[in-house]
Amino acid sequence: MRKAILFGSIGTLIETSDIQRESFNESFKENGLDCYWDEEDYKKLLKKSGGTKRIEDFAEQNNTVVDAKKTRERKTEIYNSKIQTSLIEPRESVLEILEHAHLNKIKIGFVTSTTSNNIDSVFKTLNGKVTKEDFEFIGNQNMVQKLKPYPDIYLEALRVLEIETTECIAIEDSVESALSAHSAKIDCIAFPGQFPKDDDFSFCKKIMNKLDVTILN
Repeated sequence: MRKAILFGSIGTLIETSDIQRESFNESFKENGLDCYWDEEDYKKLLKKSGGTKRIEDFAEQNNTVVDAKKTRERKTEIYNSKIQTSLIEPRESVLEILEHAHLNKIKIGFVTSTTSNNIDSVFKTLNGKVTKEDFEFIGNQNMVQKLKPYPDIYLEALRVLEIETTECIAIEDSVESALSAHSAKIDCIAFPGQFPKDDDFSFCKKIMNKLDVTILN
């Protein structure tokens, strides 16, 4: 049995893809930008890591001048407000996996490289169903110099949890994030969210729409 399970991005715990997209669009409107990301646009943009980079690339492709940092910061404020005032259920099977890990003394990591504010918002919207206390490692963007798809945040998790790559399994919801685990030489289960379902996860150990405890064997 594995000694640890490493949940990666926020989207492995809750489905937030459409809330993220709506928040970007509201930020664009507030900043007077003639931009709107529909579902197809956002699906393509998710292949890039980081909201600021997505905004910069989209603006360049559409010959639009934009303050990407300011727009991203406002998007984050809108997004956090939305999920803090909502109660979002954990993704299917997440609670079962957490319970099984606790019962079998399997270490649990949340290997995200987002901001601390975003992490706090996730746990607030989960309303006690999943808490920070469930995890023995919680990452954030300030822990490493290079964010996903680089392996740095996974390597930091391995160091803190005192485990080897072969002793754990990673769960990721996007190709970009799964590549981070893969680059760290950790077996990765693809657990696609709303928009990345059709992406190429062929390098992952398995692709699952619902997790089960056999992944810990």
